[in-house]
Amino acid sequence: MKSKNSTKRRPKTSSVSKSSSIVELGEFWDTHDLTDFNTRPVKFTVNVRARKHYVAVDADLINRVRRVAAARGLSTQSLVNLWLQEKVGAEKA
Repeated sequence: MKSKNSTKRRPKTSSVSKSSSIVELGEFWDTHDLTDFNTRPVKFTVNVRARKHYVAVDADLINRVRRVAAARGLSTQSLVNLWLQEKVGAEKA
């Protein structure tokens, strides 16, 4: 009796192009675009108020923050946002 792992698997293919490699996929989309296919409308929402704000941070400080974030398993952005929320939340308006 063969195990599940010993059965030969077909390579995954793209659902639209039926390509099985990144090269084939690239070649396909070089000659096609989404208007070539009958696609169904998709509803989605966009938060147009979401914005990124850039603030200059000392190089040594941001490197320390990056290390702390990595040690906690967080992105730098997430850690900075958490810290800012905590600090601003503690301030009396």
